[in-house]
Amino acid sequence: MAGDFHLDAGSVRRHFDAAARSYDDVLARAVAQQMDERLEGILHQPTSILDLGCGNGRDLRRLAERYPKARRVGADIAPAMLQQAAPTVGRLQRLLGRSDQVQLTAANANALPFGPSQFDMLWSNLMLNWLDDPAPALAEMARVMKVGGMLMFATLGPDTLRELREAFEDAEGTRVHRFIDMHDIGDALVGAGFGDPVMDMDTLTLTYADLNSLFADLRLSGSRNASAARPRGLSGKTSWLKARERYETRRIDGRLPATFEIVYGHAWKPAPRTTPDGHAIIRFQSRPGGPK
Repeated sequence: MAGDFHLDAGSVRRHFDAAARSYDDVLARAVAQQMDERLEGILHQPTSILDLGCGNGRDLRRLAERYPKARRVGADIAPAMLQQAAPTVGRLQRLLGRSDQVQLTAANANALPFGPSQFDMLWSNLMLNWLDDPAPALAEMARVMKVGGMLMFATLGPDTLRELREAFEDAEGTRVHRFIDMHDIGDALVGAGFGDPVMDMDTLTLTYADLNSLFADLRLSGSRNASAARPRGLSGKTSWLKARERYETRRIDGRLPATFEIVYGHAWKPAPRTTPDGHAIIRFQSRPGGPK
């Protein structure tokens, strides 16, 4: 699936570490609300939740409100983000012996530091789009999930930042890295062993007074180009001005649009059909009225 596309995981980690103290992601907040609303019609009460790509922990607090009895674990590739996610315990809470029970760990999504069947819910808000190929991470998610557990995720689709991509199409190198199609995500879910995947797509458009404001917003959210093929220096003055001029032609009511294609999905971990060594598992059920 990944082809010649490659993201530099070290750059991803450094970008999010650098953004940790001032981190503010309007897009992630809006997506989290949509993910939360999609849980309304799902009858599932997890006892253990993994937030993979937890960032500064905002979604962990949201999940605590919906599932107050569940054990919560946050994992992220950026250690500085995890420092921001650490819950603060006030003096009164310490005196009363109360604190926000959440475990935080630095982790690569392709090699999770958890044993099998640890969680009955896995939440991932805009993390998959930072991977070359979602398949290895999805396989890890399935491994650490209990049978009957649910994966709830959101990721970015190919139309994300299309205005910026097209504005820089003549510039040197890759200025906006590519995002994976919803159908490829679906194939990867099934390949990882998930069942009954349900996905939908939505488009969110943010608007900005100027291009510099868009770039500043992306930096604050840690969303910088991490493609291994990205140019290492600045564009030439001519190509930079040309890109700005192209973007300016897209103004609507005095604002510059930035499109984000959001892919939402959830899936379940079914009971295994084969043993780890490849033998088929046959389950017998008693006939109605037969011996128990």
